[in-house]
Amino acid sequence: MTSSKLVSLAARIERFPIAGSFTISRGAKTEAVTVVAEVSRGGLTGRGECVPYPRYGETPEATQAAIQAMQEAVAGGLTREALQAAMPSGAARNALDCALIDLEAKAAGLRAWNLLGRPAPAERTTAYTISLGTPKAMAAAAAKAAHRPLLKIKLGGDGDPERIAAVRKAAPEAELIVDANEAWSEASLEHNLAACAASGVTLVEQPLPAGRDEALAWIRRPLSVCADESVHDRKSLAPLRERYDAVNIKLDKTGGLTEALAMADAAQALGFEIMIGCMVATSLSMAPAMLVTPQARFVDLDGPLLLARDRDHGLRYDGSLVYPPDASLWG
Repeated sequence: MTSSKLVSLAARIERFPIAGSFTISRGAKTEAVTVVAEVSRGGLTGRGECVPYPRYGETPEATQAAIQAMQEAVAGGLTREALQAAMPSGAARNALDCALIDLEAKAAGLRAWNLLGRPAPAERTTAYTISLGTPKAMAAAAAKAAHRPLLKIKLGGDGDPERIAAVRKAAPEAELIVDANEAWSEASLEHNLAACAASGVTLVEQPLPAGRDEALAWIRRPLSVCADESVHDRKSLAPLRERYDAVNIKLDKTGGLTEALAMADAAQALGFEIMIGCMVATSLSMAPAMLVTPQARFVDLDGPLLLARDRDHGLRYDGSLVYPPDASLWG
């Protein structure tokens, strides 16, 4: 093997401060902690970024170690197709999958969507997240963002009807989607859904805890309900058809863009609407997800907008419009 064909793999933890704080039903944080994978060959480097999620038992250190453990396989010519079986779905595989796609696109002189035979992404309106807080605090935040066409409202259980009513009053023209992050119960489900419908909410995301969402199959749903924590990859789709109208595809859950695109195809075939979502992260995480946007009814790729600073060559945001990545960033 010549030196030009040698492949190296590196992984590192990076931290980016959040503008203020980001609060959901499970807690608040003030920084985004990401893990970046880099695969280099012949003077070219492909990059991918992931966000380890404590909800699934992931930590930055363990994720970094899982990527680094693939060094021998990558040096031996590991392909993206082989990667799907070599690692479980999750954050570590996401970063490595996206890095391999980036490197493959660079080596071929193609944009990633051309390489993968997918439609070229165009600019899309992204949701902008309003963190969980008191009705007064959330109304104030919504008023500042009322010019944005799509707002994603984080809810958290008790007092949610008051929160959503306050947000609607503060942002009367915006389309609203809601994310309860598993915080509702069967007892509150119908009341909270009715409150959301009364405020003109378009969609409610993950109202009940994953694995305890059976009630969604037998109640009358007055608006669309989207699975997030209840859905991860293609294998988890079919059992959800009676409970959910839409699915939130996140690359950190699917384990990369390769599975995310296959999952989007499968979800559409089963009749689900698609949301392409994200964790709070930099544009390097959002860039691969842009390839799913042609199939998405809802785009929620506002992670960089929530940061105090993004990485260099980040995605272009014009208000709530997000544009496809430049090759200098990814793909």
